[in-house]
Amino acid sequence: MTEASMEELGPGLESSAKFHRFHFSPFLKKRERNRERELFSGFSGSPMADYHFVYKDVEGASTQWDDIQRKLGNLPPKPPAFKPPSFEPAPDPDSAPKDKSWIDQKTEEELEELEDDLDDDRFLEEYRKKRLAEMREAANIRKYGSVIPISGSDFVREVSQAPPEVWVVVILYKEGFPECRLLLQCLEELASRYPATKFVKIISTDCIPNYPDRNLPTLLVYNSGAVKANYVGLNSFGRRCTPEGVALVLCGTDPVLNDGQSGNNPSREAVIEGVRKKFIEKVVTQHEEEEDDDGSSSD
Repeated sequence: MTEASMEELGPGLESSAKFHRFHFSPFLKKRERNRERELFSGFSGSPMADYHFVYKDVEGASTQWDDIQRKLGNLPPKPPAFKPPSFEPAPDPDSAPKDKSWIDQKTEEELEELEDDLDDDRFLEEYRKKRLAEMREAANIRKYGSVIPISGSDFVREVSQAPPEVWVVVILYKEGFPECRLLLQCLEELASRYPATKFVKIISTDCIPNYPDRNLPTLLVYNSGAVKANYVGLNSFGRRCTPEGVALVLCGTDPVLNDGQSGNNPSREAVIEGVRKKFIEKVVTQHEEEEDDDGSSSD
């Protein structure tokens, strides 16, 4: 209220207005400040000065100023825009082409379930039966894979009474003989290569009392409870005793070695051919390793 308006009101009202302005002005100012605080406060009740607004443009968009700053190296490169991966439907197993490779990927249970589904395809049905028979035969083949130690009391059960389809190779040995240790190393490798052939080792005097040490090591080959071959001394396997040399000697007359992949009765020729193949692969591998060693030493 101005001074002119107060004079128009008269002396009494003028003095009254001055009284109210003097006494109530602090309260009016406080009330106005509270109203301003309420108007400019945030949702949580804290002053708006505590908040700041971040402008976010469309993803991938940029301003001309930012582009200039990026060229000058003042800003990092603009991140690539988000691109969702393309949609690829899950493969449908029923739509896969049905051929021999499709049959080979099936388990025994899955092949049995396909018994009535391949009536329209005679070739696949015959191949399914063949594959199923191979799986069942392989499951029936006994697997050993190492040289098994036995005692004299175990000999009949482990060797003489072995199943007729299993060939058993027995080594008579003694600890402390270098020749025995060398032949055992060869047999360990052959046992891992031909897990369907049973390899056992026994102390010579536990098997045959008073067996002379000069005959060590001795190999006995059993099948159907009978001795099929015996090899006395390390010289029986050539000047250099190697796993391949021992394998060729063992298969000289019978298919002693069985890798479990050729059924229960592999032919002698097939076994010898497999031994020769493994021997060639080993020689080639050793030759390549020697060449690598020579190249590294020259560097």
